[in-house]
Amino acid sequence: MTDQTPRTPRTPRTPSTPRTSRTLHLNAFLMNAGHHDAAWRHPDSSPERVTDLRYFQELARTAERGRLDSVFFADGLALWGKARYNALGGFEPLTLLSAIAAVTEHIGLIATVSTTFNEPFHTARKFASLDHISGGRAGWNIVTSGTVDEARNFNRDEHLEHGLRYDRAREFLDVATKLWDSWEDDAIVLDKERGIYADTDKLHPAAHRGEHFGVAGPLNVPRSPQGHPLLVQAGSSEDGKEFAAQYAEAVFTAQQTLADGQTFYKDLKSRLAKFGRTESDLLVLPGIAPVIGSTEAEAKALEQQLTELQVPEYGLAQLSGMLGVDLTGLPLDGPLPDLPEERDINGNKSRFTLVAELGRREGLTLRELIARLGAGRGHRVFAGTPEQIADQLEEWFTRGAADGFNIMAPVLPTGLTDFVDQVVPILQRRGLFRTEYTGRTLRENYGLPRPANRYARAGRSA
Repeated sequence: MTDQTPRTPRTPRTPSTPRTSRTLHLNAFLMNAGHHDAAWRHPDSSPERVTDLRYFQELARTAERGRLDSVFFADGLALWGKARYNALGGFEPLTLLSAIAAVTEHIGLIATVSTTFNEPFHTARKFASLDHISGGRAGWNIVTSGTVDEARNFNRDEHLEHGLRYDRAREFLDVATKLWDSWEDDAIVLDKERGIYADTDKLHPAAHRGEHFGVAGPLNVPRSPQGHPLLVQAGSSEDGKEFAAQYAEAVFTAQQTLADGQTFYKDLKSRLAKFGRTESDLLVLPGIAPVIGSTEAEAKALEQQLTELQVPEYGLAQLSGMLGVDLTGLPLDGPLPDLPEERDINGNKSRFTLVAELGRREGLTLRELIARLGAGRGHRVFAGTPEQIADQLEEWFTRGAADGFNIMAPVLPTGLTDFVDQVVPILQRRGLFRTEYTGRTLRENYGLPRPANRYARAGRSA
């Protein structure tokens, strides 16, 4: 089932109509056979290639051909869902992105890494390495992890409490940025005659001792092309929004309607000033799963085909995880059962709220809700022609709901190829999207500044 937002006709415009300089940012969110939970059963998908490096390199090159800002890989530290019914598992993302960096030149490379089940030194070192390997294209999607299954892979019987996870994440990021700054940009001297490789006055210990971490430093990787990787965040709870307003430079989010998107966008941007930031310092990028057809009927038919390929047991298990309630054995054509309050959820609070409200607002049965979540897991799904999809992106962009989008192709590789070859040219003709990369680094293509090194800045001030 698709998004039910009423369509607003696009105002006709000639190619010469002037525009502002603001343009969309588009990321390709890649997931094995595709984002639909039945994608692996579709004849156009390639589930046998989920551990084939060349497959993901090809996808990344397709995204780069479309001049997209980045490719993005979500990640978890447990096997998500039921492998009996879906093409699950795959590569660790930083390893994969390092290999993708070798066959691409411009596309950004964003990986999810958890602050709950990693250490700051490891994480800072890996992202600095990826940034050097790629020539300045690394991005970190910062998550706190959301499931007890992940906790049980790291010596815990239960997950850390939601607020505590964000306290740890703040300190984790503080340590990571100290480590990235521990080499000043001009610390490497390379004076062969005098035998001096680095000016050690420009190497700085992190000297961090906090509630969660004790880290001496400095990092054993010199400062990277971007200084810090692009910092991305994906939580939309109250804790998540406060964290994003303070630290994030891009936010991956999920809203079902234009009104919800506008509300989230305004709320998040309004929080920036108290942290000394401006609205341009943070990009809001909702996810959208575009089901593309040459006609609207063709797109709807593809959407229905995917729904018919769903395995109900998989969808029910996925829905149970989102809602924190075991739905096993409940009638698929019955309503949602009574659900806990959001305050009692210790997993992904924002996704719980979105899914619960969607089911209640539209009076969906469990079967209908599983169908609605099949392609986007709470992200908006829209089936239509390339022109209609471009209209939707333009509407959200121009009406204060988005700075760009995470494109979640329901089936790979065809869904990404169709978006790049059919939707991107429309956006380019409308002046909404770049025709060439204008920057070398991911930060430059996002229009975001390179962070100043704190120690060099302090030295100049002194």
